Amino acid sequence: MSIRDLKGPSRWWALAGCLIWLAFTLFPLYWAVITSFKSPLGVVGGPTYIPFVDFEPSLTAWSELLSGARGQFYATFIASTIIGISASLLATFIGAMAAYALVRFTFEVKLLSAVIFVFVAFGGFLLGRHVLGLGQAISLIYAFVAALALAIGSSRIRLPGPVLGNDDIVFWFVSQRMFPPIVTAFALYLMYTEMGKMGFKLVDTYTGLTFAYVAFSLPIVIWLMRDFFAALPVEVEEAAMVDNVPTWRIFFGIVLPMSKPGLIATFMITLAFVWNEFLFALFLTNSKWQTLPILVAGQNSQRGDEWWAISAAALVAIIPMVVMAGILSRLMRSGLLLGAIK
Repeated sequence: MSIRDLKGPSRWWALAGCLIWLAFTLFPLYWAVITSFKSPLGVVGGPTYIPFVDFEPSLTAWSELLSGARGQFYATFIASTIIGISASLLATFIGAMAAYALVRFTFEVKLLSAVIFVFVAFGGFLLGRHVLGLGQAISLIYAFVAALALAIGSSRIRLPGPVLGNDDIVFWFVSQRMFPPIVTAFALYLMYTEMGKMGFKLVDTYTGLTFAYVAFSLPIVIWLMRDFFAALPVEVEEAAMVDNVPTWRIFFGIVLPMSKPGLIATFMITLAFVWNEFLFALFLTNSKWQTLPILVAGQNSQRGDEWWAISAAALVAIIPMVVMAGILSRLMRSGLLLGAIK
């Protein structure tokens, strides 16, 4: 039911409620806009609401931000754009393939094989680190390869215990988001540092931060795209199979074009997560590849938070996402309604 379906006073009450909610929603954005055009004295002097009436607008915050006095604005904006788009595209592409496989194919993972993987991974790392005297990175690589090989090999033989299905695998993916982000960020920093000692620099690099964001985004992409793929008619794919069309051509030539609204919606949601992410960028960058949330957080001084500068930097971070969401809003809505979000 929409407001158009209501009649009489009910329609006007509903319209008034919607307008009040719209004002409540837009007021923080309006406040950030007018604060960015206030001088320092205009901010600390008390609340003012209407430009040219309550206060005289000033371009101090914007001139300082765009001139580089408040940090490397252009470099930070370009870094955020490159990392955000590439990480979101890569996560959407990989997650879509994983989600499609979990919808159309049946997987069986023996619980004992997973236990073997965990024990061999931890035991191999401790063995290499404390018994063989290997470095942390080398021990981790050897332990992971050995654990993965044994887990795959053991899954091909008859083992006792329960067998995990597709739903369990999806739950495992989603459960990765239950970890406190600080745990993952700190672990990634330690791993990147050890890889740097081996000659593979990942801290404060495009590759390191992009890989971290792809891994961070995959669970939500798989969860969203799985429901969307499940809503697609399987008869189209079965007709292609009758004509001996390979699976990869079915996926790229039939499934992905049919899933375009869901892919765009998922991409936008993923980009919003990556664009606004703060903790990973704080841990894994220091200068060259810092992102906009770090720039926004750095808009203060010894005197405290300088809200005129924070508001200007925050608007720079908000506006691109608002523009993209507005351009793709129809495709996003259709993708959500068709099952991108359950």
